[in-house]
Amino acid sequence: MTAIYFYSGAADRLRVVCRLCAKALNQDSRAIVYTPDADKLDELDKLLWTFQSTSFLPHCYIDENETLVNATPIVLSNRIVNEHAFDMLVNLNEHCPSAFDQFKRVIEVVGQSSEDKSSARARYRFYKQAGYELYHHNLAETTG
Repeated sequence: MTAIYFYSGAADRLRVVCRLCAKALNQDSRAIVYTPDADKLDELDKLLWTFQSTSFLPHCYIDENETLVNATPIVLSNRIVNEHAFDMLVNLNEHCPSAFDQFKRVIEVVGQSSEDKSSARARYRFYKQAGYELYHHNLAETTG
C-alpha cells in the first residue's frame, strides 16, 4: 500500500522538494514531481540545476523523449503518469492527485501559508479516511 509522507512548515517548498529529490537520488529511487502550474515547474527546473553547489540533480520534463524520461531519476510533470516506473510522487498541487496509489510513496510538502495548510489538512483527512499509512515531519521544529 502507498505510504504518504507530509513535510509541513516548509519556509521554501521548492527547496524542500530539491532536498527530498536529492535524498531519493542517493537511494536510487525515481521521483515524479507533479503540479499543473507550469510556472512552478519552470522555477523548480531552474532550482534543480543550482541546488547543489558542486553538481545538479538530473531531471527532465515528462514531455521530453521517452528514452530520456526512462533514464532520468527526477521527472517534472503537469500530469500523473507511472508508466515509467517511478517510486515516489511529489505532489505540489493543492488537491490529492488522481492515481496516487500507483506509487510506493507520496510526498506532500506543505508551506507556511494558511491556504497551504488548509489544503494540506484536507488532503491529510482524505488519505487518513481512505486508510493509507501516514507519516508527518514538522520542518519548522527541525530548523528552529
